[in-house]
Amino acid sequence: MHPTGQQMSFQNGLFNVQGPSTTMQLDPKETQNGGGMSQAEFALFNSDRLQSDLEAMGNKIKEHEDNLKFLKSQKNKLDESILKLQVHMGKLHTSGTCTIENTNLQGEDINEQILRQVNSAAGVLSYVQSHHYSEALQLDMTNGVVGVVAKLGKVNDQNLSQVLSDYLGTRSMLALVYKDYKSVKPLEKYDNQGNVDRSGAIHGLASSIGRTIEGRFDVICLENLRPYVGKCIAGDPQRRLDLPNPKLPNGEYPPGFLGYAVNLIQIDPAYLLCVTAYGYGLRETLFYSLFSQLQVYKTRVDMISALPCITDGAVSLDGGIIRKTGIFTLGSRDVAAANVRFAKPSASQTTGNYSEAERQMNELRWTKEKTLEDIKRAQVLRDHALYNFGKKKEEFVRCLSQSSCPNEVSVNLLDVTSGFIIVQMNQPKSIL
Repeated sequence: MHPTGQQMSFQNGLFNVQGPSTTMQLDPKETQNGGGMSQAEFALFNSDRLQSDLEAMGNKIKEHEDNLKFLKSQKNKLDESILKLQVHMGKLHTSGTCTIENTNLQGEDINEQILRQVNSAAGVLSYVQSHHYSEALQLDMTNGVVGVVAKLGKVNDQNLSQVLSDYLGTRSMLALVYKDYKSVKPLEKYDNQGNVDRSGAIHGLASSIGRTIEGRFDVICLENLRPYVGKCIAGDPQRRLDLPNPKLPNGEYPPGFLGYAVNLIQIDPAYLLCVTAYGYGLRETLFYSLFSQLQVYKTRVDMISALPCITDGAVSLDGGIIRKTGIFTLGSRDVAAANVRFAKPSASQTTGNYSEAERQMNELRWTKEKTLEDIKRAQVLRDHALYNFGKKKEEFVRCLSQSSCPNEVSVNLLDVTSGFIIVQMNQPKSIL
């Protein structure tokens, strides 16, 4: 009898017995010639055909498992490639499908959008700059200025430009961007009681052209922003941020995901050279501060289905807005409201190679479908091999049981690696 918990393995025709404290290796050919074994034990060890069959089946199961692992790895790589290409195509979205051109989105007209905001700080500065008005007075206020948020980035898609402006709001779109706080200080003066001096600084400049700056206005200091400190996409002249793609709880990528808003903003080459003292550009500072990891989806349905993987909000091209997890913006936008949107890049910047990207997408999807079919076939072959192994194991167990104590032996498959099959014999202790 073998003690409880004893393990045996078969490899190259040898039978290994591993006990709690000893390990022995017996060759059936040696034990036949005076090995001191009983006839029942010899019969147990002399199951060469079953050992060989189990070993071959174990190798076949491992081959199927390795093939499945490889195919699933290929499928995951294809998913990554499809998502990256989908994001790239999102940047070109509507360049070939949108036939109605809104001239207000052209770069040369963005100034007109800002000038219409007559009672804003951005409108006042834009006016005096474009008319070269009171240059001595505006000098201190324009020193260190980078520009207005709406002028620092461009967006290919008219719908995306609209929803991003809705997300930020007109006040943020008209925010003045300065390099540091030292340059911001001359914008406003205060009296002894701490009240705003309406006759000085930018308010005095507004009065000199017959305007009044109403309410508050935002000023952004690049040096004081907490920048994105991760990596940028290697080789990308736009220095887009290397952000991890969102994943649903099941590990799949959310359908309709077009990319992160911070990366869908296109920065003019002149502004790409604008960096802080620490070397951070507008994307890592200004736009990351405004959008963080705001996700962009094709439709509201796609956006809602992706809720489990949305952390910093999301927008959709059909107008859906989630500002933060659990905070939704509903209703339709007021088309009559004053609005400033990001400009659209010139045609030479947007044409790209959409048809080539589309061809690559079709090819990737076809390859993925073929890989999924291969995975299904590999799973069927693996399952069939496991079934045959189970039947052969039952036959082997019967052989062991007949050679020892019937109805008391159970054999469990512990591992199948490289044809090395490990089984565990469990026998109850003898009752004296």
